[in-house]
Amino acid sequence: MPTTSSPIGIFDSGVGGLSVLQALRHELPHESFVYLADSGNAPYGDARGDAFVQERTLAIAQHLCERHGIKILVIACNTATAAAVEMLRAQMPELPVIGVEPAIKPASFSSQTHHVGVMATRGTVGSQRVARLVAEHGQRARFHLQACDGLAKAIERSTEQPLPQQPETSEIRALCAKYTSALGSFGLKTGQMDTLVLGCTHYVFVKDELRALLGPDIQLLDTGAPVARQTRRMLEQRALLARETDERQLAPAQQIRLVTTGALPALEAAAQRWLELPASCCSHVDVSSPSALAIAA
Repeated sequence: MPTTSSPIGIFDSGVGGLSVLQALRHELPHESFVYLADSGNAPYGDARGDAFVQERTLAIAQHLCERHGIKILVIACNTATAAAVEMLRAQMPELPVIGVEPAIKPASFSSQTHHVGVMATRGTVGSQRVARLVAEHGQRARFHLQACDGLAKAIERSTEQPLPQQPETSEIRALCAKYTSALGSFGLKTGQMDTLVLGCTHYVFVKDELRALLGPDIQLLDTGAPVARQTRRMLEQRALLARETDERQLAPAQQIRLVTTGALPALEAAAQRWLELPASCCSHVDVSSPSALAIAA
């Protein structure tokens, strides 16, 4: 049975969910974490179908429970949340699960022009979950959805490359420019979008590029902080919130563990660049798929 000192599990199709881990560390400083990047199968959102994403989600959840004894799972991936969170809750009802979804609801309240852009993967944009969110909150704002093919993959690749001397010439900047332009006009005037929802956890790491393109007046919304607060609430409800003494009992290398099914250097570089974590926190792992019977059950 999980205890207060058991770790929080987080997973994403790649390194984008490190943005959620960043928010969780800030909200829950006494917790330990294990983060799994399924980079060997990334990205989920551009070309993977729901059945594949459900299979990987179940396999990863089982792995994190069996190998690390997690007390709660945060699915730090919009695509996996849309495709698999309900299936996972049905399959593993004993495991508290928190998903992420584009910040469509808060955007509908905060937008002054009542026009909101949404950048996400194709899997997220086309999901029934997002369609329901847009329908629920469409009376307050008009949502402009844009599938950003290749952007999450470009962010994954960028971790293995040095930062460009001229950021405006990078592949990531070009893709951001392409997709913000496709969305339409941003600004504070009537009919313009004054808000951009980052509907993929990877996109948090290109806020600087988006800000340079859109200017300082456009609000950029992501879900890291709200997810972290919801995680705290669920742990408090289950009396599983870590105590300060739990943190002291752990060696530094045990407080945060990062594992990947893909190239280890990419995770090491991302951990150093975005979270200032040493390579010693990172390791490679193989996560086999569950049986078809387990998924269908």
